[in-house]
Amino acid sequence: MSSSDDRVSEALAAAMAGERLRIVASLIRTTRDWDLAEDAVADAAERALLTWPRDGVPRNPAAWLTTTAHRRALDVIRRAGTERTKLAELGAEQELAEQGEETVDHGAVSDDRLRLVFTCCHPALSMEARVALTLKVVAGLGTDEVARMFLVGEATMSQRLLRAKQRVARAGIPYKVPEAADLAERLDGVLAVLYLVFTQGYAGAESAELAEEAIRLGRLLNELMPDEDEVTALLALMLAHHSRRDARVVDGELVTLEHQDRTLWDRAVVDEALTLTMPPGRVPGTYRLQAELALTHLRAEHADDTDWRRIVRLYNRLLDLHPSPVVSLNRAIAVGMAEGPVAGLHVLDGLAAHPALAGLHLLPAARADLLARAGRTDEAVAELDRALSLAPTQQERDQLARRRAELT
Repeated sequence: MSSSDDRVSEALAAAMAGERLRIVASLIRTTRDWDLAEDAVADAAERALLTWPRDGVPRNPAAWLTTTAHRRALDVIRRAGTERTKLAELGAEQELAEQGEETVDHGAVSDDRLRLVFTCCHPALSMEARVALTLKVVAGLGTDEVARMFLVGEATMSQRLLRAKQRVARAGIPYKVPEAADLAERLDGVLAVLYLVFTQGYAGAESAELAEEAIRLGRLLNELMPDEDEVTALLALMLAHHSRRDARVVDGELVTLEHQDRTLWDRAVVDEALTLTMPPGRVPGTYRLQAELALTHLRAEHADDTDWRRIVRLYNRLLDLHPSPVVSLNRAIAVGMAEGPVAGLHVLDGLAAHPALAGLHLLPAARADLLARAGRTDEAVAELDRALSLAPTQQERDQLARRRAELT
């Protein structure tokens, strides 16, 4: 590949990374055709690869792509020639007339991106459809990539995406940011989709790339909604977890936070997470409290330096906002670290009969850890055996087996 080809590829990649979502979102608004919007942008990129090496990279590559994509969409609409598409054609023509090849509108188009995020995450869609649409349309992943993350064939995922887009059309799901009165409820749904994407990637059940895509989308949402602390908090939470990715799994084996080599933590990501603080005077929400829990661990230079009493206080506040057996379990572990294993075991005993924890390996694993710290090795081994029988993944079973071997 020549240096000229390299320049074209780099310029196109940079323009697509920065502007693809803006162009797709504005085309969906004007044409109401999701597939047409995505195809028009893909066609514009292909045309750039053909014409830029011959004519040179435009002074404003993003504007060139915007205009070319809109022209491609207009061509398709005109050829369809139906009354149903006439309004979309007029809207697209107006959009094209308002922007020249040397300018890109960063005002209303920014709102289009936000509208698209909320549309993809609409509560009328199933959670699976929301995640798939978000990855395909907002993150720009190929259908084959989304299919691989859901562990299904490309044809199957293509049909699922088609049904989701049809449901958007049939249900009349509005392409807009909710009104102020509805924003909090709908924003919670958007954040839940992003965090689900992240946790699927972070846990390794789908693809490690998912975690990075979720963070990229989190940065985008934070850019679009900088005054929403829960948006900022979710980004901080994801970054805090992601900064430990190289220390969390070593040679294919899970390493608990306490035993991680902290020199392997990504300090640039840690620093970014630590800068995303909450403005004074605001009441923290659930994502902010979870972020503060994760950041408390990041602030400790060594595991022994962890401020466990602060962690217990944060869990107390989180339980007030979001009562959950898993949060209660984590709080019990924190109590054991802050006040001693006997105190933690006492709290865990109060959770033993909770039906939501009955089939999870987490409760016996937590009991085993605190029993071992209390010097009750035989009891700890028995709890580890219970945890081993319930652990859902081989990685977790291997981790528990290693701990059992250490005790015996």
